[in-house]
Amino acid sequence: MLDAREELAHDFIMPALQAGAMYPDRLSLATALGRPLLARKMVEIAEIEQAGAVAHLCANEGKEAVRLERAVRALAPSLAVLAPSREVQTMDAGAPARATADRRPTTASAKGRFGIHDNLRGRSIGCGSPEDPRAEPPENVCRLTRHPMRAPDEPACVELSFERGAPTSINGIAMPIVELITSLGTIAGAHGVGCIDMGKHRVLGIEPREIHEAPATVLLHAAHQALQKLVVPPDLERFSRTVSLQYADLIDNGLWFTPLREALDAFVGRVQHRVSGTIRMTLFKGDCRVVECRSPHALYDQGSAPCGDGGTIDRPAAAGFAKFGGLPVELSAPKSPARRRRPAAARA
Repeated sequence: MLDAREELAHDFIMPALQAGAMYPDRLSLATALGRPLLARKMVEIAEIEQAGAVAHLCANEGKEAVRLERAVRALAPSLAVLAPSREVQTMDAGAPARATADRRPTTASAKGRFGIHDNLRGRSIGCGSPEDPRAEPPENVCRLTRHPMRAPDEPACVELSFERGAPTSINGIAMPIVELITSLGTIAGAHGVGCIDMGKHRVLGIEPREIHEAPATVLLHAAHQALQKLVVPPDLERFSRTVSLQYADLIDNGLWFTPLREALDAFVGRVQHRVSGTIRMTLFKGDCRVVECRSPHALYDQGSAPCGDGGTIDRPAAAGFAKFGGLPVELSAPKSPARRRRPAAARA
């Protein structure tokens, strides 16, 4: 078995974090981010073994096979991709074998069997009893996050420091990226942060439930978003949100190894030049809240900010800004009482 956590963190998790690639419904994309790494390793091993084909046992009802096959073909177009599970007629008989070969452990319980995808970014649970939205998930589904009702009664404070968009330390202690993600996940999970219960769109059009556990991912994205908003001009921040959704889409659709992702990385990298500073967050019973932001690049000046007396903003200039900024509205307003009258039909 290969330990590729460093590669996953540096080559996939960090670019996704800096791009803000996390859907508004908080989909962690942990499984999708693992696929390009798996494809890369498959291709590397195939080259070493001088093989002409690779095989996978991904399930057919989701995007797993699509993501993996697209990534393999992008890296090695001449390499054949085999999917024996497509020939399996009896799903119940083939599921345990496919799960094991695909690094998807199956967990048996009194309430049924369910499948798990697990990597450094997070853990997703689906199939079997958890995916039915009409029933409460089994209690043994979550492993990384404590139920908020059983979380500590006292909040915890966490300080995350970033350098050019990459996290570097927790509470002032510098850590390698894998250790930082693991430690942050332990802290957040203990306070019930990071469990996401949501509906999932699948290729076949069905809408099952999926449960995601991504405590470190939730905290890192919340902190990075707050810091970037502090240091980036509003127009650039607004466009960055558009890029974030596009980046999340290409990850979800298995399009990591594409010119589009490389072009988006160039834009994201330019934005991250200013994203350095420290974010302090409070964790309490499943909630994480940003309470303090500090950065040498902050777009904030304490002398100019006050709205009352004592500010350094030139008042005549402010009045002129308000007047001329509203000039288009003034010029487009009705010019005479006659134009302001309601039409006859409206009066009737």
